[in-house]
Amino acid sequence: MKNKSGLPLIFLTVFIDLLGFGILIPILPSFAIKELGVDEAAVGIAIAIYSFVQFIFNPILGRLSDKHGRKPVIVMCLLINALGYVIFAFTSSYIILLVSRIVAGVGGSSIAVAQAYIADVTTKENRSKGMGLIGSAFGLGFVFGPLIGGFLSKLGYMETGLGAATFSFIAFIVTIILLPESNLERSKVVATKRSILNTDAILKAFKNPSLAILISLFFILTFSFANIYGTFALLGLQVYGFTDLQNGYMFGIIGLSSALVQGGLIGPLTKFLGKKRILIIGSFLIMVTLAIIPYAGNFLWLAVDSIFMSFGTGMLQPTLLSLISEVASDAEQGITLGVNQSLSALARMFGPLWGGFTFQYLGYPFPFLTGAAFMFLIVGATIFYIPKKIKLTN
Repeated sequence: MKNKSGLPLIFLTVFIDLLGFGILIPILPSFAIKELGVDEAAVGIAIAIYSFVQFIFNPILGRLSDKHGRKPVIVMCLLINALGYVIFAFTSSYIILLVSRIVAGVGGSSIAVAQAYIADVTTKENRSKGMGLIGSAFGLGFVFGPLIGGFLSKLGYMETGLGAATFSFIAFIVTIILLPESNLERSKVVATKRSILNTDAILKAFKNPSLAILISLFFILTFSFANIYGTFALLGLQVYGFTDLQNGYMFGIIGLSSALVQGGLIGPLTKFLGKKRILIIGSFLIMVTLAIIPYAGNFLWLAVDSIFMSFGTGMLQPTLLSLISEVASDAEQGITLGVNQSLSALARMFGPLWGGFTFQYLGYPFPFLTGAAFMFLIVGATIFYIPKKIKLTN
């Protein structure tokens, strides 16, 4: 019997921390251009470097949590996150901005450890619901963070950075005082040789064919969705003629819809439909809705399409995470989920780069059509491969 008492606390920790991350979303590009005088390409580098740092550090922190416990690693990352935001608050040059993003990227690499924490305290039967808490925290953080950031930006960029740091520091204090350790039996597995990109950990995970296909599918899902990170707002402004406020409403609709599914509906849906149908329905919804985005026509139909897209991601993402956790051994939850989160960070780096390139040089529909084309691969895998190769539990 697993002890689930830490689930609400790990949700609270991730949510408060992601509030800090979300606060910087609306103001980072304008700060870099207006205050530092850099161009859009430099802004893209500042955004991409955050995900690249996570690509490097996710497996490292996952392995550390397997050996030394989840709580110490999460506590350390929250403090590092707060430091990154403080550096941002006092940024006076582009180099310092990059340093702040690198430091925040290291601190933000604790998500895989939080996922391992959930794997520790849940059974295989209710793990999808547990993993959905992380997605829900993400969704709520991305809804309320930018709203708070927009308000704080009226006070100044320094105040905004310090506000973000405050939320991470609150999460740091809450975690130290309240969060119980979940990894009570430390891993006895001998560590693989370390490398800067942790290729050893990646290769070890991919020796398991089931893990290889699941992690690959999660990479494809992340890349497909990351294509629209920057281009979705550009589409609203340049094609649909939305105001910044309307774009904000649209992101709020996406965040709330995803949080609703991952935070409350994924458990009952999994019990009612089973994981096989969840995988098929979720991937199909994402594929179709991504293809519709550039042709929705107006705010109402784009909002409806975005809700169905968020339902698809809310169903598919925690279910794939649950399957990855189930296939991995108990002793290697941290390192396996760390590898997965690391490759996801790489997908979040490549996705916006490809999306921006195709939006500018091939036309505005292409980022969304690219995502839909890659999601077609997941639809095929969920129908023809996964049910035959991987044992699915509800």
